[in-house]
Amino acid sequence: MDHAKPPLLLIAAGGTGGHMFPAQALAEAMVRRGWRVKLSTDARGARYAGAFPAQVPVEQVASATFARGGVLAKLAVPFRLAGGMVSALARNLLDRPAVVVGFGGYPTIPALASALVLGVPRAIHEQNGVMGKVNRVFARRVHAFACGTWPTDLPPGVQGTHTGNPVRAAVVERAGAPYIPPGDYPMSVLVIGGSQGARILSDLVPAAFAALPEGLRRHLRIAHQARPEDAARVTEAYERAGIEAEIAPFFADVPRRLAECQLVISRSGASSVADISVIGRPAILIPYAAATGDHQTANARGLTDAGAAILIPETAASVATLSSQIALVLDNPEGAVQMARAALAEGIPDATARLVTIVEKLAGPRP
Repeated sequence: MDHAKPPLLLIAAGGTGGHMFPAQALAEAMVRRGWRVKLSTDARGARYAGAFPAQVPVEQVASATFARGGVLAKLAVPFRLAGGMVSALARNLLDRPAVVVGFGGYPTIPALASALVLGVPRAIHEQNGVMGKVNRVFARRVHAFACGTWPTDLPPGVQGTHTGNPVRAAVVERAGAPYIPPGDYPMSVLVIGGSQGARILSDLVPAAFAALPEGLRRHLRIAHQARPEDAARVTEAYERAGIEAEIAPFFADVPRRLAECQLVISRSGASSVADISVIGRPAILIPYAAATGDHQTANARGLTDAGAAILIPETAASVATLSSQIALVLDNPEGAVQMARAALAEGIPDATARLVTIVEKLAGPRP
């Protein structure tokens, strides 16, 4: 009796957490549904692959970006990409995927290009409100386009499906965790900056807390994500202000800390915005000004329009502005509760399930 192999999903994602977290969520869901799943990424992306299910093999592709390196490195980019495409084509001929899903970044080019050549059903998931370069190139050449942020700036003629951004299981477990409003007791504030451009948060946030009235300041318990090179001065700034603070370059338990905090101060990367909304917390968002196409401002729009978050553009970010906005949330329990509820209403905890539906529809009926 011939047992057909389970269908194969090829997931391609670039080397940042923003691309890899939703890719991981889809991989987990498809493995649970009995699919075989492969991950195609570059050396940077492979660092995140340890959190993927053990059954998911990682294929490293020769990828390159025009954004980094000198003239010679840039000249080599087309050749590296071509090499990646040839090897992806050979692998996909030997073990043909039922569906290919790209999550953005240069490492997705070989997988999507080979799927195009072989006529394999393919989809893109764009996390941000402004599309990445690679996703823009392939947008008209895929069968489904899933949007993590709504609305997404789509090219003419491309029909997007609003799925939301898949969040990790640890976030889903805390979806809608009860919110404790601020008051005359220890209040937790979580400061998360993402790996890029977090220095402004280290410059402004401790000073903004220090400028708060003593009555508020003495109740604060801060958890502040700061880059290793900034950690010493951030620690010293909190100590000088007499504020209890925990400083680390990375918190492994962000979902737990989000669930327990009264306020989060953050960049507005797609994954952070998704986590904040699924758990439902008041936020002050300072978009990373250097983000491509200012996509972090677009990512923040849903929460700010809903009254769940306060947006401070980087150009307007000052100690006085930030301090007054922190006081506005922490001195106003009713308002903070409304912000938490509004954030929760923006959350899409079933984003992964929506993406699974797209993949299974593209694959067609199982034999």
